[in-house]
Amino acid sequence: MYTFTYERPATAADAGKLAASGAKILAGGQTLLASMKLRLANPPSLADLGGIAELSGICREGNALVIGAMTRHAAVAASAEVQAAIPALADLAAHIGDKQVRAMGTLGGSVANNDPAACYPSAVLALGATVITTQRKIAADDFFTGMFATALNEDEVITSISFPIPQRAAYMKFKQPASRFAMVGVFVAQSDAGVRVAVTGAGNGVFRHAGLEAALAKSFTPEAAASVKIDATDLNADIHASAAYRANLVSVQTQRAVAKALA
Repeated sequence: MYTFTYERPATAADAGKLAASGAKILAGGQTLLASMKLRLANPPSLADLGGIAELSGICREGNALVIGAMTRHAAVAASAEVQAAIPALADLAAHIGDKQVRAMGTLGGSVANNDPAACYPSAVLALGATVITTQRKIAADDFFTGMFATALNEDEVITSISFPIPQRAAYMKFKQPASRFAMVGVFVAQSDAGVRVAVTGAGNGVFRHAGLEAALAKSFTPEAAASVKIDATDLNADIHASAAYRANLVSVQTQRAVAKALA
């Protein structure tokens, strides 16, 4: 690990100022610290958000759940509020990594990092969530811009995420056994506005699948999902799975997610 300066800002605004001056935001460190230990990342300084109390917490505001950016995965999984309003989100959080990762990793850190195989981005996109920052509110459809890339500015810090409460939703993940990241994960959500299907792990970033959404909007059944052919052209292929295998997993996991949501 290279040398660096450690900062612990008192407010999100202070963290933004540090980020503007070149500091890297530390919001759990499950990716950043590992990269630094391997000398794959060399930030001059870290701005640790762990001391900013207002960035943690879960509350219901109307027909939405608002979760603070520094809320740990374990807290989301254990929250009675989340379990009652969006059980699929609590279930997703309960199966991220292992106990150690869930104890330290945060919602905002995962979403800001936008790993192409992370779980939370699929929930944000499928639920049509709004990412709230120190500067603005960003719709999920505008937030994820590519592999490890988002719409965030350099001096912008996520403060919370607002999740609309759906009629029903479910997440199904086929794990890569060693990393526990999603080889393919599918989050399905049905609301008054329609059906949204978000896929993670299969491509260069989380994405919505228009064909599955159209089919499930007509008939929210596993059979409708099974009728959609999944194009493997732009999907990932690596030592763990071919693009064709991932395409099949997208179909299978969507069918399972719909069945789970209906149950």
